[in-house]
Amino acid sequence: MAANKSRPKAEEIVLYDKDPTTKIATITLDRADELNAMTTDAQQRYADLVHHASVDDDVKVLVIRANGPNLGSGADLPELLDIMADRGDVTMNHTVRVPDDADVVYPPQGSYRHRATHVQFYTDPAAGMRCLQDFKKISILEVRGYCYGWHFYQAADADIVVASEDSLFGHAAWRYAGFAARQWQWATTMGVRRFMEMVFTGRPFTAKEMYDCDFVNAVVPFDELEAMTEKYALACSRTRPTDTVFVQKTFFEIFKQHQGEYMGSILTGLLESTLDQLQPDPTSFELDEKTRDRGLTNAVRDNDELFPPDWRLSRRGRTSG
Repeated sequence: MAANKSRPKAEEIVLYDKDPTTKIATITLDRADELNAMTTDAQQRYADLVHHASVDDDVKVLVIRANGPNLGSGADLPELLDIMADRGDVTMNHTVRVPDDADVVYPPQGSYRHRATHVQFYTDPAAGMRCLQDFKKISILEVRGYCYGWHFYQAADADIVVASEDSLFGHAAWRYAGFAARQWQWATTMGVRRFMEMVFTGRPFTAKEMYDCDFVNAVVPFDELEAMTEKYALACSRTRPTDTVFVQKTFFEIFKQHQGEYMGSILTGLLESTLDQLQPDPTSFELDEKTRDRGLTNAVRDNDELFPPDWRLSRRGRTSG
């Protein structure tokens, strides 16, 4: 598949290094000028790196972080909309990791399988949505600024979450689609009542709110964030042997599956597969052709301004209201 000239390669968005001495590996998202938006290729590279780190005997702790003021705003939305409209240089086959030169015909638009094949693939760790669930080492997520969409998935699944005071957690999908792939896990980790509030209002939660509902382990000033992450990583790397960690993670995986973590992913994918059949209200916002032609950025901004300032997704919108 030819790379889109307007987007960097996955290797430029998702960086990786490891220190065999400390057994700490680091995945760094490096697309700060685009709020670390994740392309399809970047998500797949991330999934592969998590899998490799899980196997690698040189790794005991994996830190996921980002360069710039934000962890990330989710998927690369222009690319995603092009994919769903079957236009652009990324094919539907490519999103589900089928090579473009394979003799495989993707289900046509109008069929249930057209959307379902895509969104239900999110339950597979290879898609990059829930790969931390299969990770048999210790994962630490360092959150700064926006932690939206795909990046919020990682927060649901990481073992430890450290956040700066300015962090905002949430998913635009509840305002623009209605469902998101890790809903079961968020309901479990945030608590059902608080998560219902997030879904029904669509508002983001602050780092303090997420700490208060036991979703975040630590909240610190922005300039202390990297030091706090390192403190956690070094402590985790110096405790019990990696074999012991593997057994510990197996216990927690059994516990999560008793709570229905994977079943929840399947059910969410089933719900998302019905989006094309859900009828909009006369005043509802829809990510349709008309919206794209008008300009996605302007349309999303105007919709954001319909909400109370402290419930807006945009940091600029929250301060200008």
